[in-house]
Amino acid sequence: MLAIYKRELRSYFITPIGYVFIVVFMIMSGLAFSFTTLKLGSSDVSTYYIALMFFCIILVPLLTMKLLSEEKKLKTEQILLTSPITITQMVMAKFLAAYTLFAGTLLTSCINFITLYMFGEPNTAVLFATTLGMLLIGAAFIALGLFISSLTENQLISALITIVSIFFMLGLGLVSSYIPDTAHVLRAFVKWLSVFDRYYAFTYGYFDFNALIYYISITAVFIFFTVRVYEKRRWE
Repeated sequence: MLAIYKRELRSYFITPIGYVFIVVFMIMSGLAFSFTTLKLGSSDVSTYYIALMFFCIILVPLLTMKLLSEEKKLKTEQILLTSPITITQMVMAKFLAAYTLFAGTLLTSCINFITLYMFGEPNTAVLFATTLGMLLIGAAFIALGLFISSLTENQLISALITIVSIFFMLGLGLVSSYIPDTAHVLRAFVKWLSVFDRYYAFTYGYFDFNALIYYISITAVFIFFTVRVYEKRRWE
């Protein structure tokens, strides 16, 4: 498992993908921070992280589109399926490689917060909570992208489907506001499913245990689906 993890993490830096992801992420986070926080003279980072959340629609597929699609295209997945590790370990290694790059870049972007302490009095609890929430959302999106990557050998198709899927998951929160009050059951259900709505508690500096379970559950479900895809493929 460790060997696959190292290989996948290294692969991001022997191709342009890792560098493109880091550079684009840092530029987008810098611009978002400037326009949502510094320009407004505010210490509130909730809008900043919401902007980053929507940037993930484009950024996460960069990390996940090749994870399993490339193995299938190059016919190297048979080597993985016959290697002396379980399919779960193989899938987790690939997931952790992508997540390491995502989390490392996100935490590096937190350097932006230094300016808040230099020129203001930010709420540290909010900074920690919103960052934690973003890390959880990133894990869920990467697990989703990994699952989609296992379904096709075409990286472009994998990326496009992931983009649409993440947009849908985030869009549920926006759609719920247009559902009439008469359909309150449907509205409540859509809000319950929404990745976006679950994030709100973190923007107030609260540790929402239900949201934590929700994001971890989404991550676990898509990792499980990916394992099932490869278990089925192994027996075929």
